[in-house]
Amino acid sequence: MICQQIIRRFEEIEYPIKHMSKTAKLEIDGKSYSLPIIEGTEGECAVDIANLRNESGYITLDDGYGNTGSCQSGITFIDGEKGILRYRGVPIEELAETSTFIETAYLIIYGKLPTHAELRQFSGLLTENENLHEDMKYHFAGFPATAHPMAILSSMINASSCFYPGLMAGRNPARFDIQAARLISQVRTIAAFAHRKSRGLPIIYPKPTYKYTANFLHMMFSDVYQDYELKPEVVKALDLIFLLHADHEQNCSTATVRMVASSQANLFACAAAGVCALWGPLHGGANQAVIEMLQQIHDAGDNGSRFIAAAKDKNSGRRLMGFGHRVYKNYDPRAKIIKRACDQLLNSLHINDPLLDIAKHLEEAALRDPYFLERKLYPNVDFYSGIIMRAIGLPLEMFTVIFAIGRMPGWIANYKETMADPKGRISRPRQIYTGQTLNHYVPIDQRG
Repeated sequence: MICQQIIRRFEEIEYPIKHMSKTAKLEIDGKSYSLPIIEGTEGECAVDIANLRNESGYITLDDGYGNTGSCQSGITFIDGEKGILRYRGVPIEELAETSTFIETAYLIIYGKLPTHAELRQFSGLLTENENLHEDMKYHFAGFPATAHPMAILSSMINASSCFYPGLMAGRNPARFDIQAARLISQVRTIAAFAHRKSRGLPIIYPKPTYKYTANFLHMMFSDVYQDYELKPEVVKALDLIFLLHADHEQNCSTATVRMVASSQANLFACAAAGVCALWGPLHGGANQAVIEMLQQIHDAGDNGSRFIAAAKDKNSGRRLMGFGHRVYKNYDPRAKIIKRACDQLLNSLHINDPLLDIAKHLEEAALRDPYFLERKLYPNVDFYSGIIMRAIGLPLEMFTVIFAIGRMPGWIANYKETMADPKGRISRPRQIYTGQTLNHYVPIDQRG
């Protein structure tokens, strides 16, 4: 198979990590330790502390891993200071302008842009694997109507692996292309089914003649007797959201996938873990928080001016959601792209929404207010993606699910990279213990 050949070629690709001739010196209690310095292909440098504890008895402490490199990866490059994002070396701006989510997914997973034949083969695998096993409908029936779609998504990804035991039987690179295609294809089917379940609506099956994003919208919004009208601008905008979220280096959910993969867990289990990590409001829930903030502003009879004033007061408890980013200290390159798409979509749909008017006011005010400019609190991708999804008609509880669908190629690529590492070990961070020192058991009748 074409994809199997690509896998073999990709596994032969090397992304050289250079050990530089210079070293770092660390002095502890008068004793000096020499630590190798590693340089990545984009000039990033790191101090290798892998042997520090063996040599000195010390570990390093970095709460939140903000300055800790957890792996060596050849998938995504980010320069937060310069506002650069590249998938496999290709700038995100070029992909957003000329590529599609599925072509980009192929690039991320297999390490190269596909030929016409390779893309047809990959798309064919997605179509072959888009339907869920019929017995999985009984699992959906077991969830209450109030179940959050992210809970259903993580559960059903795990459950789906039970229906394909042949794919789970040990490590076999020949199975990887089918596993990857099934996961990318079925995640949107599960997501759409979860939405229909929560609304008490009948399930809409995928159509093999529809492309990836159009098919998802069809399964979400079609009626039994009438198909959803697929507007090209809506399909394009949602496909762009998927593409822009396809990978983003070692964020919380991707690091979780790699952590679970290090135990040799199967791909479906690792992806389900990624969904659970993404569910958190500080990660994938950020775009939902943007709309909730806009709704609060509207309910208060504010056009955003009072909220901005309050956000600048650290004692007010108000926070401007969708602005600033943990990694980017410059304008999020994805935000520049999605802002244009947002403006185009709203103009083409002629939408009159008071929340969108508030969003525009916040954006304009923050981009000219010295307070936000000095702190580099620019609108990020979550700010605009939330607006686009609301304009499309996606319900609020589905926002994080959309993020999960888009991030699936990145999780798969990181899983593959972790499993292919011949030096890979199970991830096992250390800690600094801060509890009681030696303590002893006291019989219950002697406890005060």
